[in-house]
Amino acid sequence: MASVTSVTARRNSVELITGVVVLIALALMLVAAVVGEGRKTDSTGYPLHASFSHIDGLGVGSDVRLAGVTVGQVVQERVDPTTYKAEVTFTVRPDIKLPTDSAAIITSDSLLGGKYIALSPGGDDQTLKPNAMVNQTQGSISLEQLLSKFIFSVTDTLTRANKDAAKDQPAAPADAGKGDLP
Repeated sequence: MASVTSVTARRNSVELITGVVVLIALALMLVAAVVGEGRKTDSTGYPLHASFSHIDGLGVGSDVRLAGVTVGQVVQERVDPTTYKAEVTFTVRPDIKLPTDSAAIITSDSLLGGKYIALSPGGDDQTLKPNAMVNQTQGSISLEQLLSKFIFSVTDTLTRANKDAAKDQPAAPADAGKGDLP
């Protein structure tokens, strides 16, 4: 009987130690994820600025891409108190020289993916200098806005179709159904 009790005690001790080790590992991964979140920004390259009406989903550390290749990152976001637009500062690799008429467009990786700035180079011979402003911008388009516009459009179309169908049907005579009354 004593050997059964000692085996059970050892088994419980092993299970307890294993559980503690797993919890410590999970806590370390959580700490690493939280600490690593703030280190995503890489400020190598020259800074550029752009002003957007909406930057929904774009954050500090988001990618800046040219032709699908990551060439920089967003390093700062703020609201201009006079225009109420979002001003974004981002970096571009030093080997990428963008024409002055280039555009910055906020787009998303996928339907539910994160946002990034897509750069579309222009055709001007002069290039943007460090700390220059990208004047041609397009803010992000939210999925909720697109869905509400689509639903409104479909509802409006169905309402008009029902009104047109009701107009095309002949009206019932005024004394229809009165023949049964005494």
